[in-house]
Amino acid sequence: MNDYQEYQVSEENAEKDPDLNIETIQNDSKTRTRLNWYALYTKPRAEKRVDEKLKTRGIESYLPLHRSPRVWSDRVKIVDIPLFNSYIFVRCRKSEILYMNKICGVARIVFYDGKPAIIRQNEIDSIKTFIKKASGKALCKGDEVEILTGSMKNISGKIVRIKKKYLLLHIQQLMATVCVDMENVAPTNRIK
Repeated sequence: MNDYQEYQVSEENAEKDPDLNIETIQNDSKTRTRLNWYALYTKPRAEKRVDEKLKTRGIESYLPLHRSPRVWSDRVKIVDIPLFNSYIFVRCRKSEILYMNKICGVARIVFYDGKPAIIRQNEIDSIKTFIKKASGKALCKGDEVEILTGSMKNISGKIVRIKKKYLLLHIQQLMATVCVDMENVAPTNRIK
């Protein structure tokens, strides 16, 4: 049975049961080797919800996240945000990818040359490696950071000393050393 015929059979099943559980299709041992990674484009800020829905349906997905400081008027919080805005990766058969459009929050499937774009496994591995290396990078003595809140907002300085929750910063413009909460600073190269 070729992919087109498998798609027709699956489509008939989906019409009978709109909440078709794709997990049973994926667990078929002879099709396990034909799973590929594909990219889905989601609605704005819906990446985490789509990832959760895919996982509850038993579909393997990957949403690369990185930690970033977010500034509100009264506080700074470190949050996990998607590395690629509005993109999520799924691993499934070619015949199953067309059903991903029916998942709430998915805007469309990413196509290349008229077909769903296949993402190679080594590219997914590279993203995972990058995320792992980037997340392990902590602040170090001598790093340039910018203060995100308070009366010294947007002033940058070099880290002189690191304590448990506080940093001592040397601010060149003021020729002074100040003590700042670690959550209220971000490396200058990470601030947009």
